[in-house]
Amino acid sequence: MQMRPIGIDLFAGAGGLSLGFEQAGFNVAAAVEIDPVHCAVHKYNFPQTAIIPRSVEGLSADLIREAANIGNATVDCVFGGAPCQGFSLIGHRVLDDPRNKLVLEFVRIVSELKARTFVFENVKGLTVGKHKAFLKELVAAFDAAGYDVRIPWKVLNAGNFGTPQFRERLILLGCRKGEKLPEYPVESTNLAGRARKIEGLPDGPTCMDAIGDLPDADQFGALLSSDSVKTSTYGEPSDYAAGLRCMKNSAWHYSYVRDWNPMKLTSSARTEHTEISRRRFSETEPGTVEPISRFFKLPMQGVSNTLRAGTDGARGAFTSPRPIHYKYDRCITVREMARLHGFPDWFRLNVTKWHGGRQIGNAVPPPLARAVATEVMNALGVQPIHPDTTLELGNEALLSLDLSRAAEHFGVQPPSNRRDKKSGAKKRKQIEIERERLSGQLVHG
Repeated sequence: MQMRPIGIDLFAGAGGLSLGFEQAGFNVAAAVEIDPVHCAVHKYNFPQTAIIPRSVEGLSADLIREAANIGNATVDCVFGGAPCQGFSLIGHRVLDDPRNKLVLEFVRIVSELKARTFVFENVKGLTVGKHKAFLKELVAAFDAAGYDVRIPWKVLNAGNFGTPQFRERLILLGCRKGEKLPEYPVESTNLAGRARKIEGLPDGPTCMDAIGDLPDADQFGALLSSDSVKTSTYGEPSDYAAGLRCMKNSAWHYSYVRDWNPMKLTSSARTEHTEISRRRFSETEPGTVEPISRFFKLPMQGVSNTLRAGTDGARGAFTSPRPIHYKYDRCITVREMARLHGFPDWFRLNVTKWHGGRQIGNAVPPPLARAVATEVMNALGVQPIHPDTTLELGNEALLSLDLSRAAEHFGVQPPSNRRDKKSGAKKRKQIEIERERLSGQLVHG
């Protein structure tokens, strides 16, 4: 019987890479994530994946194998995006900077697991200016660990891989010496609403394609106190939206089918805006920025700007600005963000707008992850197979856990919020509160 290749997700977050790799045909055996709120969401969506709720620092390959229950089985790919600074003082090696230690931990774990391949993703900024020194040192570190890296590295835009969002990410591909290096995926769509065109490629989906069939959250009073409601008021979907609603068997790709309720609108908690804010939103031209709040208004026939995560509690807990809907005078919901990111409707996020938005903004769009993972599969020489198992999603209570309750659930200490105590962080928080007051966006949760 043919087995699905084994993947390990480091710095997993809510699971954008996990989903893309699963859709390409991998079994994601384990996911490592330090934030217990993200761990809870990952556990809900990937009930067969072992979640390891801790930092990668000092994490042994043996512990990962034990948690994943894979024994001495071959690990086919380790993937993830280690947070890094990329800065260095003149004359100092970038990877010697203690702020970049997690990057070397990624290299170490790849090596200790003897993974056949790896995918390292990060921000585009690492490829320009003095940050290039970081990448050169990282390639050298992989070489010393026995791994080749595909050079030149590439920055891929999710908008050129079937996602209605302008989002650029550095993707670094590598393999153990003697294995076949994965290729970079070929772009499959033209970025909708942009001047750049590639002959022969279809235009990618637009914002309207992504969210035009979703019912307006403002029509449901229940969404003022909940993030979900049962409804049948969906509109006619585009091909893109039909895929995310899993209306065809092919929409599951090579992932496990989930048992879910397609008539339940989820991750859609409402935001209460003032009438002043709604008037400003209505007066803003699509594709431009509202001057007071600085929120971007989605263009109906274009693509979203890059959806960002905001910051966690350790860095002031700033709320990431969500774009303004092209049709309704409000900011988009977390579900609408998820659609623009390429997450299917069965995929759930934390019930709060802050955590849910942060989980999307931190994630690699699954369609981009799937394209990359498919090339890894090709390099491994593995033919993907459709699993015959339907998975039952996790306990919905996992989606409503705050930081302290999630930490208690996993039996870990919450990540340190030491910077919250500093006056600088307090000042930034006050600025954020004032910004929300001026925009009229009263964010609850």
